[in-house]
Amino acid sequence: MNLKNKAAIVTGGGTGVGRATVLRLAQAGCAVLVNYNRSRDAAEEVAGLAAASGVKAQAFKADVADDQACRTMMAEAESLFGRLDLLVNNAGTTRFIPHDDLDAVTEDDWNNILGVNLRGAFQCTRAARALLTADGGGEVVMTSSVAGLIGTGTSIPYCASKAGLNNLTVTLARVLGPEVRVNAVAPGFLDGSWLRDSLGDQYETIKGVVASRSPLGRVSSPDDVAEAILSIVAGSDLITGHVLPVEAGILIGTP
Repeated sequence: MNLKNKAAIVTGGGTGVGRATVLRLAQAGCAVLVNYNRSRDAAEEVAGLAAASGVKAQAFKADVADDQACRTMMAEAESLFGRLDLLVNNAGTTRFIPHDDLDAVTEDDWNNILGVNLRGAFQCTRAARALLTADGGGEVVMTSSVAGLIGTGTSIPYCASKAGLNNLTVTLARVLGPEVRVNAVAPGFLDGSWLRDSLGDQYETIKGVVASRSPLGRVSSPDDVAEAILSIVAGSDLITGHVLPVEAGILIGTP
């Protein structure tokens, strides 16, 4: 897809991977609706930076776990841009819970994490279907995680939500083709404020251990993941239903 004069929605677009993706899309000439739920100031800042690239950009509040909010967001995108070519389902949430502490996992954890990470991606895609299939078709990219491939991550519900998202990528690719391609990226340890704030004093130690186990000797950054998203969108139109790990080779490890 040539992104110039196209329009996109990036959920969770105010911070991290979402922010980096919005800015890259804008630099490529793509208008962007920057979705947020809590990070209003960050989303508005990113929308302003995107607009400075010469494209239409606006922040929009919507909880992707709320189906009606997803539908309202698509209507807003149509009103602003008159089209929708790309949906990046990037919004995500978790809670840090040791995997062996099964009793610490609550019903609210399951509802909140699956509601945003899995059901939210489905609801946004369903709401966007009519717009994405117009004008020659469009694309959906999910931000998943290696947690959904190998079951290691911040909590069991988080791992399950990302495994479900990987499966959703495949099933939606079948349903929405040939008009719409659906793929996912799966970051590993992500260098950024979210993990830094969550891990505290352990952050640098854990980051170093993960990097040492990677054949490329590093961890991924939001810019790395955004670049992978853009490579899927701007690359071959024959790729659909796949999950692209962006983890410096940590899945294959070192001998």
